[in-house]
Amino acid sequence: MTDSQTHLVLVALADPTRRLLFEQLCQEGSGTATSFAARLPITRQAVTKHLTILAEAGLVVVHEAGRERRYTPHPEALQSVTTWIAAIEARWDHRLAALRSYLLDEPRTPSTPEEENATMASQKERIDEHDPND
Repeated sequence: MTDSQTHLVLVALADPTRRLLFEQLCQEGSGTATSFAARLPITRQAVTKHLTILAEAGLVVVHEAGRERRYTPHPEALQSVTTWIAAIEARWDHRLAALRSYLLDEPRTPSTPEEENATMASQKERIDEHDPND
């Protein structure tokens, strides 16, 4: 399960407008709600609301200078998400490696009685090797 910081980041980035704002902030270094509203088909109040959600998630930092509020990106907040994704990836890599190993170790279907006897003997050896009663 994700922690609260990871949850906030995922919720913030779930909205396409917020992803666009965050991406533009990362490209430009900083910006104001007014400057973004001039370029986007939404109001300054809507931009401010989106930027506030990004700030609550720790993805942007607000700097106030007089009446101006300038937003700068804080991409380090993505670390909790990348750590979470890496953990899931590692678990799946382990599972897929185990499946691959199982499939490659699985004997093929015998076509002759001699091959069938050899396969059964091999399987018995494998079972005997893993007998918990030994």
